[in-house]
Amino acid sequence: MTLSTAMALLSSILLTTGSQLLLKLGMISPAIRATIAKGETLPTMIQVALSPWIIAGLACFALSVGLWLRVLATLNLSQAYPCVALGFVLTMVGGHFLFGEVISPARIGGLALIIAGVGIVATS
Repeated sequence: MTLSTAMALLSSILLTTGSQLLLKLGMISPAIRATIAKGETLPTMIQVALSPWIIAGLACFALSVGLWLRVLATLNLSQAYPCVALGFVLTMVGGHFLFGEVISPARIGGLALIIAGVGIVATS
């Protein structure tokens, strides 16, 4: 794997992680929570569509897709795709620090297995 491809892969994973965190920020905003609590579908959809957090999250996701396509053009899918699992780790850690989400010991063990697996796949 070339440095350029590795950077595109890592950037795609980081942007995907960022997109998930931004989307979560948008969906827990008071305005969106209020319309969801009222069961108002159309107002909720409008609030979601106009949310700066949601728009930023979708923009990050779109950028990550562009980089991912660059990765797919140069790496075997069987090597590239398992690396995406790092996004699970980063998203869970981000959820813990940004939203106070609890990471249980079992999840920590799972994260360690994911990291080990990605390391094995990336270097094979």
